[in-house]
Amino acid sequence: MIFADKIIDLRKKAGWSQEELAEKLDVSRQSVSKWEAAQSVPDMAKILRLSALFGVSTDYLLKDDLGPENCEAALLPEADSPVRTVSMEEASAFLALKEKNAGRIALGVLLCILSPVALILLGGAWECGKLAVTEDQAGGLGLIVLMLLIAGAVALFLVSGFRAGSWAILEKEPIEVLYGVSGMVRERREQFHPVFTRQLTVGIVLCVLAVIPLGFSRLFSGAEEFYHVIATAVMLALIAVGVLLIVRASIIWSSFQILLEEGDYSREGKQEQKQHANFGRIYWLTATAVYLAWSFFTDDWGRTWILWPVAGVAYGAVFAVAKALKRKS
Repeated sequence: MIFADKIIDLRKKAGWSQEELAEKLDVSRQSVSKWEAAQSVPDMAKILRLSALFGVSTDYLLKDDLGPENCEAALLPEADSPVRTVSMEEASAFLALKEKNAGRIALGVLLCILSPVALILLGGAWECGKLAVTEDQAGGLGLIVLMLLIAGAVALFLVSGFRAGSWAILEKEPIEVLYGVSGMVRERREQFHPVFTRQLTVGIVLCVLAVIPLGFSRLFSGAEEFYHVIATAVMLALIAVGVLLIVRASIIWSSFQILLEEGDYSREGKQEQKQHANFGRIYWLTATAVYLAWSFFTDDWGRTWILWPVAGVAYGAVFAVAKALKRKS
């Protein structure tokens, strides 16, 4: 029995018209008519949907030597969770979007880290008599710049989130890539690997070396106090650039892992992420609340920024502890 006859037989057994089958597959009635007339064959994505829809294996649909008597034996076992199929076009679109979003998110993180720099410089300049303005004016201008940079970062995060929304299922649910997709993804990963290694290395080195300007400013006890302020600003700038490189490279690398279901995005890893999905939100919302409360209560915006690097370093440790406690329970 050929493919066309099998589709006719399965459709009639299900009691569907060509229009009803076409609607379930999101294709036109003419497409179904051509399949049943043996004038065309659906692509692999549609084959998989037909297999799931009729409850038969793809082997039964595609192999002419499997007749109706083999249909029951070829039934697919019911899946524990839905499996999303990913075509070559979808995989390419996903990788392109993740690359663009990596730049947006990395820039947003950079803006967050740089946000207190103007406040630090203006406050230090006023204390050292470098500005002919009042303390309130210097602090107010620095606070305006801080909020503008944070607003820009939030906008970048929101745009990235909205554009990636339709692909979120790939990160959370089991997926099945069609023929050729895995090979394409592995090839592109190999091409990106030198860039990933370089950006990750440079980013980490910049974060480590960021304290050097501050150290130099402290070496000379007679140095003007404003030099210490500048050194602090330079330190934050180096950290911001380093983190930008790390975040961008990591997001792009993760896009390959998502499609290949490797690392944190293996099926086991996805299940684990579901269990800890709310941890990150609660942690960073708490950190933000503490930062704002501390800053407004002390009115010391030039120092309270230290909460963010501390929270970032502590996040990994806190998450690991929470993960270990979850496993014990």
